[in-house]
Amino acid sequence: MDNRNLIRHIYEQISVGNATPLLDHLDDDVSWTIIGTTGVSGTYRGRQTVIDSLIGPVRTHLSTPINFTIRRVLADDDWTVLIADGEATTIAGQPYNNTYCIVARIVDGRILEMTDYVDTELITQSLLAN
Repeated sequence: MDNRNLIRHIYEQISVGNATPLLDHLDDDVSWTIIGTTGVSGTYRGRQTVIDSLIGPVRTHLSTPINFTIRRVLADDDWTVLIADGEATTIAGQPYNNTYCIVARIVDGRILEMTDYVDTELITQSLLAN
C-alpha cells in the first residue's frame, strides 16, 4: 500500500474505533509532535511512549472515537499530509470537533514521524477541561 492510501486507511479505521492499523505501523522509534502548549502538546519519542503518554491519555477524555472526515491527502516521497475534520464526544458529553493537518514521514510502511497541527485552544477548552 502506498503512503497516501496507508494514512487514509489508518484514519478511516480510527474513525470506527479501530486503532490497530495505526499501532501496527508506528515505528519503534517514532517521533510524534502535537503543536502548542496544551497538556498533551510536545514531542513523544518511541512507540510505547506514544501509546502510553499520548494515545492512551487522550482516549480517556473521549466517549467516542474521533470520526475523521478526510478532506485531502497529499504525498511526496516519504512525506504524507492528511487534512481532515474530526468529530467526537468528550466523556462530559460535550462535542470535540477539531480540524487536523497531520504531516507524516512514512518509510517502508513504518511511521517514523508525525506532527499534528490542530486547534490547541480547543484541546484545552473541550478535551482537557473534562
